[in-house]
Amino acid sequence: MKFSRTLLCLLTSAIGLIASSAFAQSPAGLWKTVDDATGKEKAMIRITEVGGVFTGKIEKLLDPAKQDSKCEECTDSRKGQPVVGLTIIRNIKKGESHWDGGDILDAANGKVYRARLTLSEDNKKLDVKGYIGTPLFGRTQTWSRVE
Repeated sequence: MKFSRTLLCLLTSAIGLIASSAFAQSPAGLWKTVDDATGKEKAMIRITEVGGVFTGKIEKLLDPAKQDSKCEECTDSRKGQPVVGLTIIRNIKKGESHWDGGDILDAANGKVYRARLTLSEDNKKLDVKGYIGTPLFGRTQTWSRVE
């Protein structure tokens, strides 16, 4: 009887660890972006998941002078919208080793690119690739997890 309680306890703990590890491997959370050209911290992006679909919104701009900026270069429904609160990542879904299938908006120039997100093994870095055509070509930024 004592052996079976100990075994049951260990088994329950192992299942809990596996479940929490699988849940933690997700791009959902708050991420800090860094400007490619200047190396300065640029924005905080909140990625959320609903029904297996991930979206990302600009939660905060880190340059106080840009807090009231609008997406003047956007060509879709986001044109003229405040950049803070703007959805920049849409329709991303889990693939084999990354998340893709959606798009990402560069709010600085209004261009929309296909997107691929790749999470680091430690769950602390997110490679965000924007591309046209094939993922072999494009630009990748590495975002840092805040929460």
